[in-house]
Amino acid sequence: MKSKTVAVVDYGSGNLRSVSQAVVHVAAGSGLDVLVTSDPQAVFDAERVVLPGQGHMADCMKQLAASGLKEAVLHAAANKPLFGVCVGMQMLLDRSEEGPTDGLGLIPGEVVRFRLEDRLQADGSRYKVPQMGWNQVFHDLGRGVAHPLWTGIDEGAYFYFVHSFYARPSHAQHCVGEADYGGRFAAAIASDNIFATQFHPEKSADQGLALYRNFLSWKP
Repeated sequence: MKSKTVAVVDYGSGNLRSVSQAVVHVAAGSGLDVLVTSDPQAVFDAERVVLPGQGHMADCMKQLAASGLKEAVLHAAANKPLFGVCVGMQMLLDRSEEGPTDGLGLIPGEVVRFRLEDRLQADGSRYKVPQMGWNQVFHDLGRGVAHPLWTGIDEGAYFYFVHSFYARPSHAQHCVGEADYGGRFAAAIASDNIFATQFHPEKSADQGLALYRNFLSWKP
């Protein structure tokens, strides 16, 4: 019998140490082993998969293809719970202005750059790009029920962001969390067994850990 593992995909880009430490922490006592791996077979065999990413999206896509892990990630996206983080979220869409480059095409939409030149915040300061720091995320989007991964997490809770580009899904139902930085944008997206965040749960204290904990027990 295959062991129950959570595979954190190591394709050469991503905040692997902090992501894996956070998932290990919440997995304690769950019966799940957390494995940081560059082995496609380990990703195929895993019960759940986390796809991190940081840096330039075009580079991330090239590294994913060169690593031999792309097919394993696509298989995971079709068959088991998958959690994308930061650029790992952006990679799930069709294309990005950064590069520009194609994404994995798992959720319809595009990734665009913040265009906030000469815009002022409420305190009179200019918006800075990248957005770097804590921001509120709202998951009550008027649909009557929030995505199950938000269970136990307060509406408007703060999460940690570092990004110049953001996801713009083609269909509103794929946006399951919003933040505001010069206007509302998708801070979390989801489709079937896929859930992903623009922010870093592993850098977001207890609220971020709660999100990873919910992912480990999620049965989409």
